[in-house]
Amino acid sequence: MRHDQLHPAIKAFLCGSISGTCSTLLFQPLDLLKTRLQALQPSDHGSRRVGMLAILLKVVRTESLLGLWKGMSPSIVRCVPGVGIYFGTLYSLKQYFLRGHPPTALESVMLGVSSRSVAGVCMSPITVIKTRYESGKYGYDSIYSALRSIYRSEGHRGLFSGLTATLLRDAPFSGIYLMFYNQTKYIVPHDQLDTTLIPVVNFSCGIFAGILASLATQPADVIKTHMQLSPVKFRWIGQAVTLIFKDYGLRGFFQGGVPRALRRTLMAAMAWTVYEEMMAKMGLKS
Repeated sequence: MRHDQLHPAIKAFLCGSISGTCSTLLFQPLDLLKTRLQALQPSDHGSRRVGMLAILLKVVRTESLLGLWKGMSPSIVRCVPGVGIYFGTLYSLKQYFLRGHPPTALESVMLGVSSRSVAGVCMSPITVIKTRYESGKYGYDSIYSALRSIYRSEGHRGLFSGLTATLLRDAPFSGIYLMFYNQTKYIVPHDQLDTTLIPVVNFSCGIFAGILASLATQPADVIKTHMQLSPVKFRWIGQAVTLIFKDYGLRGFFQGGVPRALRRTLMAAMAWTVYEEMMAKMGLKS
């Protein structure tokens, strides 16, 4: 079947999946560093002073350079269909509700929140496994064995642990990101740009939007990580907030902020740039 025979939503899914694969492969080390920083215990020697560079050197020294890509398989399994579901849902919602009209700021937020919520719920079990892989505290042999182990020991709740915190992180991130991304794109009239500059402008808009969205959602990311790594200790969001504040103080909610901001910003900017270029080549307006 040629690509011009595919349904537009399927094209959007495929473009999103390919863009998700590229960005995941490139930026997985930043995600691992973020998870390791957030998984530090207050009792760890000098944990309050441990930074991203120290964690990086420790991982390379103890687990080799490839150790930075630990958790790659669940990341790919999560991101490839996850980003595809996000872009496919986003395209379908835009076609249904906007009918070709550019979205307002509020519509962008609602579109981003809705699309990310659908993808987040679908991929929640893989997100839990990915977080545990990256933490270095769990010795799962494969994604299947991890799914089976979690289901046997924690039930279906274990597979969806931290889901609320994940949605509170990802849905606002996507909503805020899409709003700033669309608004900054409208400021720069693409029809007056050289075609070779459009990907650069799209990437720059993505960087700006990603930084703002990352800062706004960092506390929810910390809460999500703790709930997925220690579901027995952190049973619900209110309890997690209390314990994190007690153990780490206010700065605890921003642990891993630098690598996460770098990864989410670069990953989102790259994913959107690749997605828009591929959609344009398929003759579709993203």
